[in-house]
Amino acid sequence: MLELPFSQASENNKQVILEILKRHLKKGDQVLELAGGTGQHAVHFAANLPNLHWQSSDIPSNVSILNLRLARAKLANLPAALTIDVNNSPWSNHRPTAIFSANSLHIMSADSVENFFTGIGEVLQANGTLLVYGPFKYVGEFTTASNADFDRWLKDKDPLSGVRDFEWISDLAAKANLTFIEDNPMPANNQLLVWKKAR
Repeated sequence: MLELPFSQASENNKQVILEILKRHLKKGDQVLELAGGTGQHAVHFAANLPNLHWQSSDIPSNVSILNLRLARAKLANLPAALTIDVNNSPWSNHRPTAIFSANSLHIMSADSVENFFTGIGEVLQANGTLLVYGPFKYVGEFTTASNADFDRWLKDKDPLSGVRDFEWISDLAAKANLTFIEDNPMPANNQLLVWKKAR
């Protein structure tokens, strides 16, 4: 049997993220996950939130790997992943009531982050929820020395990547008609940010 892709970080944080999702997602929600990665999050969340529909997605080069885990999970509320590149509009004809993304904004270029929020503004239903997990800077400062090291490591691999400024992200979200709800400190110097789209 083909070995599934695995992320230790996803394994470590999936339960603490789930506890936040339980507070913000409701029965019947249609959730779109952007940058589904290894699929560990999708499987864990769909299994523990069986009353909602979890639609994962990723860029074209990652979807087949992502779908290995999703197919093996055989969950009724977890279909095969969609191909979504935030730089290609329109993303899909899906109109989710919630959008989730983990560890994506610091991997993307700044232009892609802008397209991420533009696309969310277009597809997320009114009164929908956006949840974004990852590391952030505040007032230009890293929250920890390890996040500063991580930022340097990212930029060594790709100069267009890097830990994003919370204030810049907030401005992009506001332009997409999203109202900031809460900032949840998470393990390993990450945050889980939550917005609500205006009615």
